[in-house]
Amino acid sequence: MTNKTPPMESPICPLPRKHTDKIVQGHGSGGKMMADLIKDVFYPPLANAALLAGDDAGVVELSNGVRLAISTDAHVVSPLFFPGGDIGKLCVCGTVNDVAMVGAKPLYLSASFVLEEGLDISTLEKVVNSMKEAANEADVQIICGDTKVVAHGEADGMYISTTGVGLLRPGLKIGGSQAKPGDQVIISGSLGDHGIAVLEARGDLGFETRLKSDIAPLNHLIEAMLSVSDNIHVLRDPTRGGAASALNEIAKQSQVGIILNEVSLPVKPAVAAACEMLGFDPLYIANEGKLIAVVGPEDTPRILEIMHQTRYGEEAVVIGQVEKTPPGRLLLKTGLGSTRIVDLLAGEMLPRIC
Repeated sequence: MTNKTPPMESPICPLPRKHTDKIVQGHGSGGKMMADLIKDVFYPPLANAALLAGDDAGVVELSNGVRLAISTDAHVVSPLFFPGGDIGKLCVCGTVNDVAMVGAKPLYLSASFVLEEGLDISTLEKVVNSMKEAANEADVQIICGDTKVVAHGEADGMYISTTGVGLLRPGLKIGGSQAKPGDQVIISGSLGDHGIAVLEARGDLGFETRLKSDIAPLNHLIEAMLSVSDNIHVLRDPTRGGAASALNEIAKQSQVGIILNEVSLPVKPAVAAACEMLGFDPLYIANEGKLIAVVGPEDTPRILEIMHQTRYGEEAVVIGQVEKTPPGRLLLKTGLGSTRIVDLLAGEMLPRIC
């Protein structure tokens, strides 16, 4: 960084303290504080090729040439139930999607439950049944798990961690470092639905939107895309930190510039209204049933065509393109014709969202 003038602090995005000795909410935001925590604390002692690739799942090759994709995630959403979903559906779809984002076919999940003393058994049963339904839709099996109980007041009802394993077909290489100048950037649907739906369920909006979370397993959508093109370079689900964080990560991994067109961004009126009222940007709001695809321009029409034939890709649109410069940067061409930098958020905007 050559800019010696620090940006102004805001109550939404406090400036990161890179060398703080305490964990704060912003360290789980999906933004700059989280990126710094991973780079400074986790990477140095744990470094290996799969981890340092920085993708949604780690890819490893066994001695017989079989390649596995493995991903793990902890889910701490509050409240446990919200329009369009719950923590059970969230944990299955989130891990299925992370495995699928490297092009793998998800097969098996494990689940670890931390339950709070006093939780109604009926609530747990409802969550487990939701997990079953999501697993059935994704065509995966939950084959092992663990359960722990903590004292009342120590777990917000329950936390769930899930790990997923999937198989990669020979020769397929999809990852954040594969974006190339000339590639087109596709989003599979509208931005910010999940984050705003959870915020409304908390009673933080002050008005009703009838908005539902977009939680969905995306592995079948990805299978359909791969069936018509071998020219898919990057896949990413824009969860914590939203599309802006995911695209910043891709730009840095590939050392390319990514240019978004503001007029092309799909945002539902309810999300736009909530963001305008709260001072949020839909690009930073979490999604749980959308994917970003960076694809070769020659295959963009056929990929969009097959996406439009699927349940979770009907609203897919091109929102930008990849350029050589500025390397590692995400830019937005506004509706007024100007261009601005879209950077990582410093801290937390919407905590406990997934």
